[in-house]
Amino acid sequence: MTTQNIIAVIPAAGVGRRMGANLPKQYLKILGKTILEHTILKLISVKQISRIVVAASKSDPYIADIIKPYSDVITLVEGGQERADSVLAGLNAIEASANTWVLVHDAARPCVLTADINNLISQCIKLERGGILASPVADTMKRDDGNLNISKTEQRKGMWHAYTPQMFKLLELKQAISKGLANQAEITDEASAMEYIGKPVLLVESNNCNIKVTRPDDLALAEFFLQKSIESNKE
Repeated sequence: MTTQNIIAVIPAAGVGRRMGANLPKQYLKILGKTILEHTILKLISVKQISRIVVAASKSDPYIADIIKPYSDVITLVEGGQERADSVLAGLNAIEASANTWVLVHDAARPCVLTADINNLISQCIKLERGGILASPVADTMKRDDGNLNISKTEQRKGMWHAYTPQMFKLLELKQAISKGLANQAEITDEASAMEYIGKPVLLVESNNCNIKVTRPDDLALAEFFLQKSIESNKE
């Protein structure tokens, strides 16, 4: 059996305007560590991940100090204007081979369970197909008319919330993002890039604690989940 090389990519060049903070949201602290540090430590805990590539803004004044303790496993690259640009920059920093997989994970998702990441890796390698962590939609979904009025109720059956990590073969993902960007396609996540070139993407169910810290209220919820994880690991 061919050994699989798995490298994580963290796009971290965003500024997080919806958070309304005076610094990028990935540098806000929860339980004494920045959100990005929690995320890095979660990925480091996954034994199958051999390296982490972080894509940050060229003018980022915080990133050097954040990654310094983990310099033996982290490669820093300059991110781009949009998420897809940063991910592609991270992919370009990885030596390409047919058996290399990449695991792209949001900087602001520090609460993902290690067990869920391991399950995603296992399923993708077993089925030789890219996949994402996700959860089935439980709420009634409404579509607005552009003026904050309901235009229709969407059928929630078969609908999923897309999370990260999202795992794909390196060469296929590079091709997908490059083609999507060249054609000005809407690439909101790695799965959408793969969809654009017609590749199937596996849905792997994730625990709902895998939230993305986006707004101020999310900080308290993330702290709750992280504290719960710390306590669970002590048992």
